[in-house]
Amino acid sequence: MVIVGRPNVGKSTLFNRFLGSQVAIVEDQPGITRDRFEREVEWTGKRFNLVDTGGWMPDGDELDAKVSLQVEEAARTADLVLFIVDTAVGVTDDDEAIAMWLRRVSCPVIVVSNKIDSDRREADKWDFMMLGFGEPVPVSALHGRKSGDLLDTILEKIDAHDVVEEVVSTDRRQSGTPRVSIVGRPNVGKSTLFNRLVGEDRSITHDMPGTTRDAIDTLVETPDGPIMFVDTAGMRRKSKVDDSAEYYSFVRALRAVDESDVAILVIDALEGITNQDQRLAERIDAAGCPVLVVLNKWEMLDAEQRDYIDTEMVRKLYFIGDAPILKMSALTGKGVHRLVPILQDSIETYHKRVPTKDVNRVIAEAQQKHPAGGGSRVLYALQGASDPPTFTLFVNRELPQPYLRYLERCIREKFEFGSTPIKMRVRKRAD
Repeated sequence: MVIVGRPNVGKSTLFNRFLGSQVAIVEDQPGITRDRFEREVEWTGKRFNLVDTGGWMPDGDELDAKVSLQVEEAARTADLVLFIVDTAVGVTDDDEAIAMWLRRVSCPVIVVSNKIDSDRREADKWDFMMLGFGEPVPVSALHGRKSGDLLDTILEKIDAHDVVEEVVSTDRRQSGTPRVSIVGRPNVGKSTLFNRLVGEDRSITHDMPGTTRDAIDTLVETPDGPIMFVDTAGMRRKSKVDDSAEYYSFVRALRAVDESDVAILVIDALEGITNQDQRLAERIDAAGCPVLVVLNKWEMLDAEQRDYIDTEMVRKLYFIGDAPILKMSALTGKGVHRLVPILQDSIETYHKRVPTKDVNRVIAEAQQKHPAGGGSRVLYALQGASDPPTFTLFVNRELPQPYLRYLERCIREKFEFGSTPIKMRVRKRAD
């Protein structure tokens, strides 16, 4: 089911109301939502997919036209369209234009007369009968008034199409599907890479920084199983975030990293590794998930520039260790085919568990080869968690930090953890 309408009529507000949380970015200005944003909605024990879209503005600038094409594509593939109109403004030329192309879409349409926050305003809904889709459903998305009635109407419409399912689990993260977030500075090619990976123009791409607002996720079937790819907004320095919509985009991009199994850091090879790229890499490293670096637009560099970028990678991103580095072109697709197999290896390593006996054998060999000194000794060790792999060492006294790093290196090399972050916890035996 898809929500459509002209800009600033309350589409994202209604989307958030149905989900019961502030998922889509809402701001009192047009053009905040640009990409299609899909989530599952549950109502009275049933669930259905709901898609929020940007405002339909085909006569706007180039970016507005791309947003409008996304809206039209979403409507063409929908089982039901919610056509949101602004009751406070009344019928506009844009509303009539939307109604005209919706009549060519072979699916049911419900006109939702939004911003009706009292009984005396309900008579205003009849003005929208002229759109030709029957009686409008009155609602106040902001205050939640009659949103339950609207959900009942939606279920009645789509039950006949077998679109509704009994609720089993609405959280894909609980299903074990790995999540891969695509992060980077604005305008480095994240959405282009995202679209290349999912096989369609799922995110809007434009040469204006800040085109992507929300974190957009899409489930992709690969030969080794499904992967949830998450396209995020370009992350700038906090001091450069100059409006509330961009701030919430920044926060949600950070949240996407925190919830990911792997993060793809996209760097514009033409611009080189910037200070902001370094900070983003540090943020990913702090989140504890593996990072895969993509040097985008690589084909546009000459030999000297490529040597320089290789040197800068070692100098500026040394702290990410042996993280895989892919040199590719998201625009042409050159080199993109190598990304998914490497992602699968990183995901498997991130979830890897090592038997306790093997951990203790490696620790014992390491201590025998190089004792800690000062009477410090590891008595017992185990892997207490994965995602990321976390090892707990039970000791008779505190271990020097250099020795702890030595033990971590032994574990990493023996069990082939590669660039996956490892956490080491030390517990001292009670005297």
